[in-house]
Amino acid sequence: MNIDKSTLQKALIAGFFSTITIGVLTVLTYKSSLGYFIAGSFGSSMVLLFGFPESPFAQPKNVFFGHLCTALVGVIFVNFIPLPIYINIALAVGAGVFFMILLNIVHPPAGGNPIMVIIGSASFEYLINPIIFGCIIILGLAILVNKFILKKNYPSK
Repeated sequence: MNIDKSTLQKALIAGFFSTITIGVLTVLTYKSSLGYFIAGSFGSSMVLLFGFPESPFAQPKNVFFGHLCTALVGVIFVNFIPLPIYINIALAVGAGVFFMILLNIVHPPAGGNPIMVIIGSASFEYLINPIIFGCIIILGLAILVNKFILKKNYPSK
């Protein structure tokens, strides 16, 4: 395997700032009484936010509303659609993908939110913590890192 210097640098930067961002969320979750700030799908959001911030899928609107939309779909299904879990998960993921594309807020990592929400039987509170507050923290750090530290055009216009 031949890895060029720019790929290595990009990987190191993305890995480092992903570690910092997820570290902040886990400290807030496990070392404070403020609630949950971390969701499994945030890990895959790191790939886009710090590895490919120029991607349309990594833009703040897509990250925030993609996560919120798909988590909301999951909460609606788990709380109001009385079907077997294996049907609810499939329908909720499909509905989440549908709404992200329809509303032009596609963030691929958010596609996993309905699965986590339904398996965890999450309530509407899940939308506040971890989704809304977690996304605000993630995006704040992504803007700080990409725009001000790495001097990238993030968010892109």
